Amino acid sequence: MIRVTFVSADGIDRHEVQAEEGLRLLEVGQNDGQPLEGTCEGQMACSTCHVIVDPEHFARLPRAAEEEEDMLDLAVGAVRTSRLACQILLTPEMDGLVVRMPTGHRDMQGR
Repeated sequence: MIRVTFVSADGIDRHEVQAEEGLRLLEVGQNDGQPLEGTCEGQMACSTCHVIVDPEHFARLPRAAEEEEDMLDLAVGAVRTSRLACQILLTPEMDGLVVRMPTGHRDMQGR
């Protein structure tokens, strides 16, 4: 099992979950009730599953594909360690992963 901690945008609320290896972070977050819309179901047609990855774990992730970088350009509140949760596959190297929800979360309707 892989431990993942979701941190609220304000940094106050933290919620740790256990997830099976091989799942996508988007699925884990949605199952945990996190504000990750993931409208495009992993096809990178939106940025509604944007998360900010802890710098320690960001360095362990494979480099983002050009398509993901293009989508992150559209994400509200993107920073240097931003990634799309639909593109993060949980592996043993990700155990202890900490991600923060960005401020100004937006769904496909711009809310």
